[in-house]
Formats: sequence, structure tokens, C-alpha cells
Amino acid sequence: MMRQILWLLIALVSLIVPVSCGHQTTVSHTPVSERPRKPLAELQYTIQGGAFSHLENAARFAASLEMRGLDAYYFADRDGLFKVRFGDFDSKDQARTRAKKLVSRRIIKEYYIVRPDGYKRYGESALRGNIVRTAEGYIGLPYHWGGVSPKKGFDCSGLTMTVYRLNGLNLPRSSIQQYHAGRPISRSRLRKGDLVFFATSGSRKVSHVGIYAGNGSFIHAPRSGGKIGFESMSNTYFARRYVGARTYVEGK
Repeated sequence: MMRQILWLLIALVSLIVPVSCGHQTTVSHTPVSERPRKPLAELQYTIQGGAFSHLENAARFAASLEMRGLDAYYFADRDGLFKVRFGDFDSKDQARTRAKKLVSRRIIKEYYIVRPDGYKRYGESALRGNIVRTAEGYIGLPYHWGGVSPKKGFDCSGLTMTVYRLNGLNLPRSSIQQYHAGRPISRSRLRKGDLVFFATSGSRKVSHVGIYAGNGSFIHAPRSGGKIGFESMSNTYFARRYVGARTYVEGK
């Protein structure tokens, strides 16, 4: 009888909380604007360790690197291949030295040293547009709570992290870290590329994040079993659970 009651409670919770990235932390009552905030660091040199024609192979390779403690992520490049990147090095020589060691240990077979383009090349307005276009490249991919892995896809903060890093900004991994890393902005001042945060698990806990795409919409990984896509800020579910927005590009 007790077991039946327990399963009933679990089922009810799953109905009440349809969207969550899993990285849940209660928002502090201390205003974020009063906390010291370091500017979001720019990525310097990154190792690109593979190119694959099938998404599953790129995801599997990224997952294997993560198991070795490497902060890896995959993406669809303009040439139609799925590529994997990891690391942040101050110089090209440091990145090359690290890559050679990984080759000698047969962790990777080949590599390129890349430096992601950012605001220094394009400027703020172009960078914001690039962030949105990068996110649009993931539309239709599956979502799964917990990260990037074969046949599972991205969780919400994994998507935002990857999109920002591909554009040269070292956004942290979890939604709450991302929430505290940005500068608070009002909803009326949202611009393309800003992040919007939601408390989808109750009690004002940041548990979901998306990339504002303009015209009152954002791109996000919605829930387990769903696919990355657009959502309206005016959607009743998200409007009631909106926590705030953060910018990471303004003033760069």
C-alpha cells in the first residue's frame, strides 16, 4: 500500500514539473546586482579533436572525453560535419602540447587548434546575432536531463554553454552558475543572445534557461523526450515561472 502511495506521489510530481534541467538551486534573497561579478571570460585557444558525419558518433566521442575529465562539447559545423571541442588555453603552444599528449595516449587521433570568434572580431551586435544563429543550428535535436551524450542530446544549460563557447565566451556549465555569472537586466531590455531563466520546479529555484532570440521568443531544450526549439515568453507556463534575465555581451 505504501509503495503504491509513493508511486502515485512521484507521478503527480512528474505532472506538475514538466520542465527541468536538473541543476536546481534556490535563488538567494541577496540582490544579484549587489554581488561582485567578474566579466565572462573569453575563450582563448581550444582543441578540436574530431569531425564526424553522424551526430551520434560526435556525441559519443564528447561523452568519452568528459569521462576523462575534459570539458567537451559537440556542434554542427557549416560544412555539415559534427565536431568536438574541449579546453581553454592561454596560448596556441599550450593547446598543442596538451593535444600531443592526448594523441600519444590514444585518447584522440587528430586535432586542430582553434580560437573561437567573439566580439573583438564582430562587435556586440553581430555577436548577439551569431549566438542566436548558432542556437538555431540545434533546433530539432533531442533533449535529455543531464548533459550531452549519444541519443540523448542536450540539457538546457548544456545547450546555452555550448552556444556561448562556440562564440568565444566561457559560459559556465550549470543554469545557476550561468544565472550568477551574468549582469541582471529587465525584461523590457532583453536583446538577442541574452539568457532567460525560469523556476520550473517550484519555490523560485532556477532550473531552466533559454537563449532570447528576439520578438518575444527564446530557444531552449524543453524537457525529456522533447526537442530543442522556439518558445514564446508569453506562454502562460513560462510567464508564471520567469525568474529573470542576464546579459553577458553588453559592454564588451
